[in-house]
Amino acid sequence: MPTAADYLAISPSAARAQWRAIVVRPWAAEGSRQVAFTPVETLLCLAASLLVNHRRYGGSTAHRAEEPVPNLARLFKRPNSSILAKMANLDGSRRNGARHEMEVAARLLGAQDELATVYRIIVRAARDVGVTDHDLSDFLYLEHDNAPLVLMGQDELSTNALVDIVQMEHPDVTDKLTELLLIAAARVGQHRFARDVLRNHGHRCVFCGLSVTVNDRRAPRMLVASHIKPWRESNPHERLDVANGLTACPTHDVAFDTGLLAVNGGLRIHVHTDLHRRLDADPALHAAFGRPPLAERLLLPADALPPQPAYLDWHRTHVYHRTPTT
Repeated sequence: MPTAADYLAISPSAARAQWRAIVVRPWAAEGSRQVAFTPVETLLCLAASLLVNHRRYGGSTAHRAEEPVPNLARLFKRPNSSILAKMANLDGSRRNGARHEMEVAARLLGAQDELATVYRIIVRAARDVGVTDHDLSDFLYLEHDNAPLVLMGQDELSTNALVDIVQMEHPDVTDKLTELLLIAAARVGQHRFARDVLRNHGHRCVFCGLSVTVNDRRAPRMLVASHIKPWRESNPHERLDVANGLTACPTHDVAFDTGLLAVNGGLRIHVHTDLHRRLDADPALHAAFGRPPLAERLLLPADALPPQPAYLDWHRTHVYHRTPTT
């Protein structure tokens, strides 16, 4: 039985040995018992949880799971449902896994540098034994450089706010590990939310259209995906609802968050009255809040899911109309 150290301190040689066993593994016969997950498999399932919400897929819909679940299933010679079940074990929503697996999940999801290190060891060990990029995609894009693994959208989540919300919404939780897993789940959920909002808006600021790429890669931190109705004010469904998010450049993200900008039900962009009065006299203000660069209405791709009016109404009532004029 592996221990927590076999996951947290996995060595390249141990990872290579596990990969050699995986690549020669036969597909299990229908209905037969599967071999136990190795640390390599379990850790990749944990990494995949940054991209895939296993709760979206029940037993009859497991075949629809998005990548990298199907890629991992083929490589591990297991059905999609097994990968999704392991992800559920890791976040504590299914208590069939070993406790140390949940401890590993809580530790690594709370320390992204450690997760990135473990991920690189596993992927590079796979390449050493002949597992190609086609067999195992570098789905976290960490294999070829030492860039940090950054969870998106975390600025909305202060540690104190997370602890308070978890304790308020789960008053019966007294186990520290479960609390840590709930906090990690909130951070991962926010990361997936931000990723989905950016995709929904075509990786462009919906207020001015800004999109920055360098060497064919999107420049980091030039766009922010934030909630319209803030995370701390939202219920669990609203926190993950793409229609409760807007993609913006940093200037327009802060302006919307502080009530200098608002959006009505027809998606028209409004500039705060006091700010609007000073645009012509201040070239710097005009460069940020004049038209252009601000569009008249939100700039949304044709196939984008638009923001829900209820969220925009909440923002106008609780943020925009309460912003001081002096």
